Amino acid sequence: MFTQDDHGELKERGISVEEVKRQLEYFRSGIPYLPIAKPATIGDGILKPQEETLRDFIHLYESESLKEKVIKFVPASGAATRMFRDLYAYMDEGSGSKALEDFISGLKRFAFYDDLKSCIEKSGMDTESLIQAGDYDPIFKFLLGREGLNYGNLPKGLVAFHQYDGHYRTAFEEHLLEGINYSRGKDDNVRIHLTVSPEHKDAFENKTHEVVKNLRMQYHHDFSVTFSIQKPSTDTIAVDCDNNPFRDRNGKLVFRPGGHGALLENLDDLDAGIIFIKNIDNVAPDHLKAETLKYKKALGGMLLSFRERIFHYLNILTGDGEINGGFMEEVMTFLSDELCLVPPWGHDQWDYEQKRSYLVSRLDRPLRICGMVRNQGEPGGGPFWVKNSDCSVSLQIVESSQVKLSNPLMKKLFDASTHFNPVDLVCSVKDFRGNKYDLHKFRDPDTGFISHKSFEGREIKALELPGLWNGAMANWNTVFVEVPLITFTPVKTVNDLLRAEHSAV
Repeated sequence: MFTQDDHGELKERGISVEEVKRQLEYFRSGIPYLPIAKPATIGDGILKPQEETLRDFIHLYESESLKEKVIKFVPASGAATRMFRDLYAYMDEGSGSKALEDFISGLKRFAFYDDLKSCIEKSGMDTESLIQAGDYDPIFKFLLGREGLNYGNLPKGLVAFHQYDGHYRTAFEEHLLEGINYSRGKDDNVRIHLTVSPEHKDAFENKTHEVVKNLRMQYHHDFSVTFSIQKPSTDTIAVDCDNNPFRDRNGKLVFRPGGHGALLENLDDLDAGIIFIKNIDNVAPDHLKAETLKYKKALGGMLLSFRERIFHYLNILTGDGEINGGFMEEVMTFLSDELCLVPPWGHDQWDYEQKRSYLVSRLDRPLRICGMVRNQGEPGGGPFWVKNSDCSVSLQIVESSQVKLSNPLMKKLFDASTHFNPVDLVCSVKDFRGNKYDLHKFRDPDTGFISHKSFEGREIKALELPGLWNGAMANWNTVFVEVPLITFTPVKTVNDLLRAEHSAV
């Protein structure tokens, strides 16, 4: 099946033949759907702490996080191109749309307007005259092209998002400012790690040099900003319609990026006691940051609280002392009532060693606290109770592609979800002895996704790895917490920047 050249290609990418064969088997046999049991809701899988409890968690985080190494992990490899798809459609086809009208009518409200206007005027044209004449092509050319702001070739993180008095901030800068408030650890160092595309790494590093010096002087904190790229070893092989390895016109195997699940490798490389995860486009301007910061610290405090209890239980369960039945029941209740893991049927018949072994295996895992917002019809995953292969039931974030929606019962359960995953996570990835977990051991490899694409005019199938907060964390201990909708302010299209939450006061 594979030639000598193929073996060389695989070796260069860091992909084993066994891994490629495993991927090919998924194409041939299909990826099984997740058997969801029910949606997680308030009081049934989702916590909604009272204000007093939130304050306690915030206080805990503010005091204890100073003893920790804290990192904010931001997936930032997305290009800005998708933000401007309606503008590109107009340039390619000349067709108007409601989105195009909204963009033009709101042009002066964008944070990048002054820079765009300056580029247009330097060319000898006038922005207002172009708008009145309905001649939008020059505007879009200077916005997206290399002769202007070049937004069509930049990462989303380097697009101007918010306007302040006399200056603007990119999404990247907003993450830095936000991180000052909760991603500082014991050495008073604000740490942020971004995963970026290779072609954008230099631009991010240049922006870092530009802004960090001023931030250090203004806030008297040090900043440690690091970058990594998606590893070639996480690419997946493409196949043809017969599920055979697809080859390009030169006979070379074709590989495709494995989706955001590939970033498990980047996350696994980090060495920190507390890791916050948030997408690059989910930032708010200063006047709305307070609520976001409040809940970030509260989620961090919950992580520390849960982690302390888990470590306490594990130290006793793995120690040499005598353990009575009452303690075992206490831990089992914590597991089922607070970590929301329903043990397999018949567990009440287990002997002492079976119970102890089961509790250790279930507690000794990475931990994540996941903020969840009320479902407002946004596309994406949500919180569910899922049946596991050992007949237990646990909490997972589930995407629609993981559910057999052609099954009326599964569709009914999925549609009944009340909450949405905004990618607002805080994680602990070290065990009770202080050793880093191997995160690969806790993912569910059977939760990827097969899609149909086109390559060189031919149809291919592509495989996405288990999503970072879906299958890649399927076997983590998970706690869902409701957070306010105002903490979720994503920018998927450029017109999202016209929403009230992104506008100046």
